Amino acid sequence: MIKAIWAEARDAEGRPVIGRDGDMPWHLPEDLAHFQALTRGHAVVMGRRTWESLPPRFRPLPGRVNVVVTRSGASFAGAATASSLDDALETAASLSPGTDVWIIGGAALFAEAVRVADQIVVTEIDLETEGDTYAPVLDEGWSVADSTPPAVSSTGLGYRFLTFLRG
Repeated sequence: MIKAIWAEARDAEGRPVIGRDGDMPWHLPEDLAHFQALTRGHAVVMGRRTWESLPPRFRPLPGRVNVVVTRSGASFAGAATASSLDDALETAASLSPGTDVWIIGGAALFAEAVRVADQIVVTEIDLETEGDTYAPVLDEGWSVADSTPPAVSSTGLGYRFLTFLRG
C-alpha cells in the first residue's frame, strides 16, 4: 500500500503549513512518536531536502528502507536513490517487498502523492504560524476514514491525527 504522512499547521490565510526554512516550525513529540510507530518496518520515500533536514544521527531513518528522490545523481549513505517518485516507489517495493511505502516529504512529493497514494495520514496541529512550504489540499476524492479526538501535547500544542482514504 502506498501512503503519505505529514504534519500541518495553518498560516494566517488558512494555508496548510508543513515547513519554514527547511524545518518544521513547531515541536510536537507526540507527532514524532506517531510517525515512528507508523513507518518503522516499512519503506520511506523522501526528497533530497527532506533527507538533508534530518539530523545526521537519524540518517538513514532506522528500521526502515530509505529511498531518496534526487535529480542530481548524488548518493546518500544508507539510502537508495531514485530520479522520480514513480522510480522511488518501484525501488522501495523491490527493496522492502510486502511492506507499505510511506512518502514522507517534501512538498513536491506530497503533491505527487495525492495522485498515487491509497492513504494519507495528517497530524493537524492547532497552530497559526508562518511558513514557506505547504501541504497539498486534498480534494473531494479523499475522505476522512479515522480521526482521533483532539489532544494537547506535552509542549502545549493542540493536535489530532487524521487518516484519509481515497474514494
